[in-house]
Order: sequence, then C-alpha cells, then structure tokens
Amino acid sequence: MLEVKLAGYNADADIIEKLKKEGWDGKNNISPETISAAYARISRDPRRVDELRADSLVEVDKARKSNEAIVFKMGHHSVAEHAYLNFDILGLSRLAVESLQEARLCSYTEKSQRYITLEGDYVVPAEFSAAEKKIFRDMVGRQVAAYVKLFPVLHEYRKKQYPEQLATKSGHNLLEGWAKEDARYALALATECQLGFSSNSRNLEHIIRKLKYHPLAEVRLLGEKLFSATKQIVPSLIILSDPETFKKQFGKDVSDGILKTGYAAASKAVKAVKIPSSKPVSAKFEVMLVDWTKDPDMKIIAAMTQAYSGKSYEASLRAAKKMRKNEITGFYRTIFRDLGEHDSLYREFEDVNFVYEVILSSSAFAQLKRHRMMSISKQPYDVSLGYTVPPSIIETKQKDIFTGIMDETESAYAKLAKTSPVAAEYILTNAHRRRVLLNANLRELYHITRLRMDWHAQWDIQNISAQMAAVTQEAAPLSAALACGKDKFEKVKAAFFKAGK
Repeated sequence: MLEVKLAGYNADADIIEKLKKEGWDGKNNISPETISAAYARISRDPRRVDELRADSLVEVDKARKSNEAIVFKMGHHSVAEHAYLNFDILGLSRLAVESLQEARLCSYTEKSQRYITLEGDYVVPAEFSAAEKKIFRDMVGRQVAAYVKLFPVLHEYRKKQYPEQLATKSGHNLLEGWAKEDARYALALATECQLGFSSNSRNLEHIIRKLKYHPLAEVRLLGEKLFSATKQIVPSLIILSDPETFKKQFGKDVSDGILKTGYAAASKAVKAVKIPSSKPVSAKFEVMLVDWTKDPDMKIIAAMTQAYSGKSYEASLRAAKKMRKNEITGFYRTIFRDLGEHDSLYREFEDVNFVYEVILSSSAFAQLKRHRMMSISKQPYDVSLGYTVPPSIIETKQKDIFTGIMDETESAYAKLAKTSPVAAEYILTNAHRRRVLLNANLRELYHITRLRMDWHAQWDIQNISAQMAAVTQEAAPLSAALACGKDKFEKVKAAFFKAGK
C-alpha cells in the first residue's frame, strides 16, 4: 500500500532555538543531519524508512558518525543533499553576491532595487589603502548624489508617460519601481544588498570551499561566515570545508585541487593562445550566436521520434532528414498545438544547444545570471566596453549628469586599478559592461524568453533576451518559433499557425 509521510520541513532558526531552551526530548539535538543519515541507511537496513528516521533523531552523534562513514569513506555524497539550510545574508556587496550566485542548484531571493529606495549603504573593500579608500568614498558619494537627483526626475517622467497607472496603488508602485531601476544605473557595484539563500549541505560544502580561494577579501569572509553559521548544525556533512577536522577524522589532507589553482592555471594555459587585439565595442548591447547544434529543427524531430516510436536515434534522424518541408512544419504545429504560455517544452528540446556571446550591463547580467541552468562564463567588467545608458535618462535630458558621473567613475577606477586591479571593480556601476559566454539548450531559452521578454521585465534584459531569441530563430526557425514573452505568446502562436496557409 502506498504511503507518503512528511519527513521534515524548513523551520525558522529562532523557533528551533526556543525549542532547545524549553527542553526537547531528543537531548536538545535538532539537526537536518538526522534525515540524511536515515536515508543513507535505506539501501542496507531492512527497517522501514520512518523507523530509521526515528532512530537517527534520538541518536544524533551516531547519525553524524554514520554520515561521515557513508559520505566521505564510501563516497556517497548525494545523501548530504537531504539536509537543507537557509541563510539571511545582509550587507553583502552587489559585486560579491555574483560569486555566491554562481552555484547552480541553490535558491536565492534578493531584495530588488526596483522596490526599495537606496540610501547609500555600501561596502568599502578591505584591499584598499587609506588613500584609496578616500578616492573610493568620494566617488561613491557622488554616485549616490546622482541617484538622488535622477530618481525624482525619472519618477515624474514615468507618471506623465503612463497616467493611467496612477489609478491604483500597484500602478503607483510600478512607475516608482521603473524610476528606481533606471536611477540605480549610476550606483556602484559596492552597493549593499540583502538576500535569502538556501542550499543543501552538499552544495553548501562546495560553495564554502570555493569562496575561500576567491581573490576578493569580502567573498573570502562570506565563505568563513557561512562555515561558522553551519559547522554546529551539520558538521558531518561539510567536513571538506574544514581541513583540520578532515585530517583528524581521515588522516589525510583535503585536496582542493582546481578550487585553489584554477584561475592561475587557466591564465597560464591561455598564454599559449595567440589572440590579436580587438577594437572596443561601442554598440549599446550585442548578442552574437557563436555556435549551435547543426540542423536543430531536425535534431528535435529525431529526438522525439526516438522517444515515442521505439526506434533508434540513428534511424530516427535518417527519417527526419527525409521529411518534406510541409511535413516538418506539420510536426511542429502538432506538438505546439496545446502549448500554453506557462507550459514547459518537451524535454527533447534540451538536445539542441546554442552558444551566445553577449556584451551587457551589470544590471542586465544580474538578471540573466539567475537562469543558472545555462553554462555562464564571464569576463571581468571592462570599461573599454562602455556603459549602458537607460533610455529614460536620455528622454528626460539627464544624459549630461549621467555621462558625467560615468566619466568620473572611470577616472576613479583607473586610479584604483593601478594598485588594486581586482578590488577596483567595486567602484564601477550597474551601467558598466562585461562580456559573457552563454550555453543554453532550447528548452532553457524558452524559459528565459517567457520571463524576460514579457512586458513586466526590465527593459535592459528584455533587449538582451529578444536578441537571443532573434538569433536563435535564424538557426532554428521552427523549433524556436514560439520563443517570446508570456504577454505575446498567444499572438505569436496564432501567427505561427497562420503562416503558410
């Protein structure tokens, strides 16, 4: 008989501490390690799963020893994924948060600069000397002053542009949010942010190990604080993050390998590649499709035929290539017929990939990086790529103020970069650009465009995602035909079915 029992769920740490103080019949040991230990024993212990959990719950020390043996001696690291932790993170810079959010299989909810008015809170890099800190503080002060000056002008502009939105509170908030979003392009990457961060123990261990070798002191401090907040809760599951404990338990040193040497090794390797210098890019933004699965429309037909016909992929691909044009179109009309704007595409759409090189602002990157199922390779911010000017800045005749603050910022950056080239990035703004390489399958691209081409999305990321959709549709005119925002989906779908009739 089927049984489904709730084994556990997130609880606020303050409630857990209250339970401990009041006296809990499990010897005051409340830890998610007990669930991972119980599940780790499923394959070898004949007892019911709920009995294994009950045993682990009252024998936490025994559960921890079991975890250490199963995870680190036997190599079954996946059981650490059953222990989940949540963190409040405050006072972290916009620059440093990028390093934390590189982890794909975690959850992040960040306080949006659309909904709050920024008040000039920022991180001062520990790498700077006293003289550098003065340059830095003076420049950040001017950036904040520009933000304060731009915001009310942009807010009034939006109210005049969309007076119908003033009829509701949500409309008021929307217009105010748009103004804040555009004004914040003048603010530094040093600006503080807040977020909720959730991770299972396996991913958390990897994150902590990675952060401790980061070139920025703030990011290394973040790793230390994550470890400090975690080591009393799930010590048996994050031993690789603690070299001393690991050596004591297992008699050998932790090998951090590429985590420690990755940047230096990669830099050394690429020196052998002779790359001609290129001119700075002056375009507002740029998306280039640099590689892709050849014949993607055919490959998806082949993958779906293999999945639903019982035939081999090789036979399915040969059959797909023999299809006439009207048959291929008919195939896609059949599988798209019942597709809605909230539906995911068939998993076979993951069998074709597209590689994009994108030059985009920090503001746009902050949104694009949330789509972590893509492979994202990023370069440092590069002042030679210029900066993105919000259209509203131009339309309200505030461009001189904006470009003036950008020029001053880049002058300050040049001074700081002489002695602190990595930390100098803190002074760059949300408008400054970087070059990234993105590898996304077609199913993921549909997800990106549904969210980021929708009218609710911020204009900068709308532009980027629309460019990604356009270049993809040139390579995959049928399979990518419905890549668009949710608000346009029904119209685009109707046009697809009408075409050629």
